[in-house]
Amino acid sequence: MSEPELPPDLKDAVRFHGHFCPGLAIGYRASKVALERLGAQRAKDEELVAIVENDSCSADGVQWVSGCTFGKGNFFFRDYGKQVFTFALRPTGRAVRLALKPTEERPPLPEDDRATLADQMLNAPAESLFTVTELVIELPKAASICSSVRCERCGEPVMSTRTRNVNGRTLCIPCAQRQEQTAEK
Repeated sequence: MSEPELPPDLKDAVRFHGHFCPGLAIGYRASKVALERLGAQRAKDEELVAIVENDSCSADGVQWVSGCTFGKGNFFFRDYGKQVFTFALRPTGRAVRLALKPTEERPPLPEDDRATLADQMLNAPAESLFTVTELVIELPKAASICSSVRCERCGEPVMSTRTRNVNGRTLCIPCAQRQEQTAEK
């Protein structure tokens, strides 16, 4: 499937991501299925939350389609290395979790033909690609705006909730780690 054949919102996701690939198609498709199941729209603020369990190309598909971003505080990364995506609505926590099925459980796909693989991700029935579970989850805290303080080692402003007290000094996390490493030697 060449880019001109892609749906307009996927073309936009490709421009955002930088290239068209199966990973982007996975995140795109998972997001579309989740929004449909939840009866939700692309997030304008924090009304929709997305939790991804990998940092692959699929995460960009999720961000683009869902409108959930780190900057808005409604996009969360769990470093589990799994093609799993959970989308939930605030304030209820009503959610849908999509887990990409193992290769042997999905329709056979040519691994060296990225266009065919992406086409399959876009057009196969959702249940043939993902294990889809509807549930209610405890939502991550909504984003909060915190004051900044100056790190007493590097002088850079740092969110007050991300500082460490090391020997009575307020340090950013990297400076605190460097201080601790120096103390260990």
